[in-house]
Amino acid sequence: MIRIQHLTKSVGVDRIPILKGVSLDIQKGELIAVVGASGSGKSMLLRCLALKEKWDGGTFVIDGQDVLKEPLGGKRKIRREWAYLEQNPQLYPNRTGLKNVLIGQASQTPLWRMVTGMVRSDDYMGAMDVIEQMGLLDKARMKAGTLSGGEKQRIAIARALVHGAKVILADEPVVGLDPKSAESVMETLKNLCEEERVTVISVLPIELAEKFATRIVGLSGGEVAFDIRGRRLTMREKNMI
Repeated sequence: MIRIQHLTKSVGVDRIPILKGVSLDIQKGELIAVVGASGSGKSMLLRCLALKEKWDGGTFVIDGQDVLKEPLGGKRKIRREWAYLEQNPQLYPNRTGLKNVLIGQASQTPLWRMVTGMVRSDDYMGAMDVIEQMGLLDKARMKAGTLSGGEKQRIAIARALVHGAKVILADEPVVGLDPKSAESVMETLKNLCEEERVTVISVLPIELAEKFATRIVGLSGGEVAFDIRGRRLTMREKNMI
């Protein structure tokens, strides 16, 4: 289980508060949608969970380990088991989708492998299995720069899984995608939660949150306005964010 208690974060010289005491308990296999207006703290929440931003205060416990009190071990665990997906996946455009999956992100991959692109045969087969699971077997040998936005996101998801991700933090993964591609990415994430027990925490528009999430967390002004099981939001709940 993941337990976040009283997470606070401020930015700038004037220490403008962005997150104000956010607390969440997260179970394995949940697909949690984070919704809210622009500036409500959604992206900052994901960046703090990925340890891309330093926390001002709070506790962060993963499977009994206090990540913030054990910074070296905690950061290793996050790098090893968590993946952070941005709006625009950071892929190597001149390498194939398969090579992008195999060599991973800079933080996950030894320098020699990034330079040479060398892989073991069992790594190759494992990557192809995951790419097939993503429905992209026919795209595996195409250069990443030629793929559509939705295909790039699914290659990024495949890369995360091949490199051992148990938790995926997805910051607006469907922004700019056509409706069909957006639905495809969300179906992929939903299936991972249901079948592989991967935990997904994603910033999403309300309509996709209502359709795909098992749980919806609404943020307003850096605070949790509501935390409910996945369903259609009431007008009152929409007005709260």
